[in-house]
Amino acid sequence: MKVIVFSDVQGNLPAFEAAIELILGWGPDLVIMAGDLINRGPSSLACLERFDTLRGAHGWLPVRGNHEVWVQRCGREPPRNGLEAEMRRFADWTYQQIQPRLDALQGWPDHLCFHAATEQSWVHVTHGTMLSNREGITADLPDETLRGTLPPDLALFVTAHTHRPLARVLDGLPILNVGSVGSPFDGDPRGSLAQLSFSRGAWQWEIRRFAYDRTQAERDFWDLGFIDQGGPIARILFEEWRQARLLMPLWRRDFEPAVLDGALALEPAVDTFLATLA
Repeated sequence: MKVIVFSDVQGNLPAFEAAIELILGWGPDLVIMAGDLINRGPSSLACLERFDTLRGAHGWLPVRGNHEVWVQRCGREPPRNGLEAEMRRFADWTYQQIQPRLDALQGWPDHLCFHAATEQSWVHVTHGTMLSNREGITADLPDETLRGTLPPDLALFVTAHTHRPLARVLDGLPILNVGSVGSPFDGDPRGSLAQLSFSRGAWQWEIRRFAYDRTQAERDFWDLGFIDQGGPIARILFEEWRQARLLMPLWRRDFEPAVLDGALALEPAVDTFLATLA
């Protein structure tokens, strides 16, 4: 049995197309998209429609990520004030893009399970952990924190959310983080996904890194309106994509509290933050 699990396309169509080519060339029996297909990038509608076509033609399966949840929530709940409207403008922009195809997001589960030839081969796939699709598993997360957040009696637990590929073991249970197709945060700008195969009574896996047309991806950020219409925070998200590293926690630590308190205006604060990265 051959299985592909990928995640965190984040509206990056050139990266998604490269991943699709790799996947179809390998010929898996099962393909699972483990969440965050949309948002943070400029081509959420195109990625959603592309995935929905592959779902219909090849039976690809979705798992809901935190960005699917949040963007749909933005569509239901207006911002509470002007500052919140500016800070989440990129997500509201994404909602406007995908609104004609909200049907394609209906019924996505939070978890998927499957097994191979034996009852001892169960695999559980989710975007985060059993606690939440916003809870990521990292290399430095203590074992005692992770215990109780994973289901029992598995051969393999597959997760995503952190945008960093990872393999670790907790009390004999292998944990595999598949990384990100469209916006890795480990310093390597290439996309990543996981190839799983079941042979000789056990799961084997490999993280595949792949190049894609980053020049086109960068043009998309500008030409499709994400930077100009997504508000100041969109510029931080673009820089995360460009540098292939996580920047939002630094923004939240060093600048966001003053913005929320009214001591700093949002756009000048983003300007200063980005200048500190140069």
